[in-house]
Parts: sequence; structure tokens; C-alpha cells
Amino acid sequence: MNAAVLASIPSPDQGVWHLGPLPLRGYALCILIGIGLAIWICQIRWRARGGDPAVVLDIATWAVPFGVVGGRLYHVITSPQQYFGEGGDPVKALFIWEGGLGIWGAIALGGVGAWIAVRRRGILLPPFADALAPGLLIAQAFGRWGNWFNNELYGKPLAADNPFALKIYEWDTSTGQAIRDAAGDPVVKGYYEPTFLYECGWNLLAAVVILLVDRRFRLGHGRVFALYVMTYCIGRGYIETLRIDEANHILGLRLNVWTSIILFTAGLAYLLISSRLRPGRDASLYRPGHEPAGETPAATEPDSAQQADVTGPAAKPDGEEPSGKTPESTKASGEKPGEKDQPGGNGAVGEAEVAARKSGD
Repeated sequence: MNAAVLASIPSPDQGVWHLGPLPLRGYALCILIGIGLAIWICQIRWRARGGDPAVVLDIATWAVPFGVVGGRLYHVITSPQQYFGEGGDPVKALFIWEGGLGIWGAIALGGVGAWIAVRRRGILLPPFADALAPGLLIAQAFGRWGNWFNNELYGKPLAADNPFALKIYEWDTSTGQAIRDAAGDPVVKGYYEPTFLYECGWNLLAAVVILLVDRRFRLGHGRVFALYVMTYCIGRGYIETLRIDEANHILGLRLNVWTSIILFTAGLAYLLISSRLRPGRDASLYRPGHEPAGETPAATEPDSAQQADVTGPAAKPDGEEPSGKTPESTKASGEKPGEKDQPGGNGAVGEAEVAARKSGD
């Protein structure tokens, strides 16, 4: 092997290892690591917002299975030829270990599972989605390494001595291994742009960006999640144009490019409208009536004017003197009524009585 080939990025020549009867697949391992990191990061952020980190795992037990199903459905629906076209095998639509989980479907149906779970716990979905968003990007970054193990999702051909060239083998998806020649050596298909690596790097960068923006502007009401959608779509939309794997096209663009454009626009619209209607952080993490003991719902907290009414002097009914005043009937005989008490007021000395008293002095 010459120095030029050593300068390229290697790929594994197998993506599955057997521990006795148990297959250990690199693709699944990367996804599981990503899910674990997303849960851990969400727990940290949920605790920082005042929530119970234990509920994150409970919600994940709903969101993750829904997300896996949604990811597979999106992949099969948008790439039906390999399963239902000529020479396709519909049964392979169930073989998720061979790769093929569309992130758009995973997020959409995973969100449905999360919504079911948070409603069962009395939690609002927008603040939970905000806590989850950076962890999703980290999970996606690790998940892309599953494509590396499967020798898939690469870009245009590059020279073998290009330091960014990714070595790709001829691959047997049924066994999860490279096809080998008569000598037993894996057959090299070629050298290509490592688009999986580009997306991994972009996801990590986007996670850092939204963490910094959230810390600076204290985003709430689902706006961190909207920012996640926008930043991911920017990178994914561009990287999608570099890939050369088969994909359906609409008006000359790959389907996932259109998906990125549509979702970016939707995320931007939500961010702008939400910022105008509901600025600041969420007042509560819980639906009304589901707050844990000791938490006061924002809707029942008095504002500053109400506080002033509560803590200020109590109003007295007509005819009563404020606290500390001496009623007229108990005033000392040396005090001349009318000098302090104006005639005509409730409890004051009448004008006729004042005149009578003055005439008797």
C-alpha cells in the first residue's frame, strides 16, 4: 500500500461482528450511542430548566420506538424502488440494520411519541423540545458514523491521494461485509467525498451554535427546537447536493433538498411568530393543574399592580377613619374640630355645629 492511499480516509471492510449467535452491528451501535447521548444531554438541560431529569428516560421510551418506525417509513416511502420496484424485495423494508432511517420521519413520528408521553406526565411539549434539541444534533452526528460502517452515503469521486478521499468497498448489504476477490482481499469500489463526515461535523457545530444562542437570548416556547430545525436544514440541504447515491428528484433537485427548504422555512416562520407572540422563556414546564407541589402556575402569580394592592394599606369603608386616627367622639376637649377635619366629609363635623360652637367661645 503506497503513501498516496494511506493519505485517504479508510473505511471498515465489515460492519457486523458476531458474539456467538449475537450480531453486533456498527450501524445500530452508532445509533444507540447517539440516543444515549441525546437522553443524557436532555436530562442536564431539563434539570437546568427546573424539570425532573428522571422523566426524560420515561419520555424516551415512547419517542425512540416511534422515531425508529417513522425513520424507516420515511426512507421506504421516499425510496420505494429498491423495495417495491422491479427486482425489489418488500420484505427488506423491515431490515433496518442494513441502513435506511430518514431523519425527517424519525423526528416527526418521534415527536408524536414524545407528545403522548409528555401529556401523560402533564408536561408542555415546547419546553421539553427546547431541552432536547442540542442532544438531537449530537445523536445525529454519531448516527452518521453508522453510514461509515455500512460504506454508504458518499459524494463525488476523488483522487486516491486526496486527504479527504473516503475509501469505499464493494458492499454486500445482506452480510454487512465487503465483497472479496479470489485472494480474499476486499474489493475497493473507489474513493469519494466523505459526506457522512461533513454532516457529522456540521451537526456538532450547529449544536454548539444553538447552545450559545440559547444561553445568550434565553429562548423558549419551542424556539430552540425551531433553531435546531433551521441549522440542520442549512447543512443537510447543501450536503445533500454533494451525494451521488440514488434518490428521487423533483424539478431537478433531490427530494431531501426540497424537504430541507420547506422545513427551514417552517422553522423560520415559527421562530419569528413565536418571538413576537410569546417572548422570553416558558413561565412553566407543566400544563395548568399538573404543576408539582411547590410550583406556582404563572397564570396565578400576581403582577406588580396586584402585589401593590395586596401589600398596600387596606381600603376603609365610607365612614371609617384610617388606622391610627381618633374618632370624633373621643377627641380631646382642647382640639378644635374643623381645623383638621373638613366639613361635609363622612364622620366630619357639620357646618351648623361648627358655627354654633364658634359662637359659644
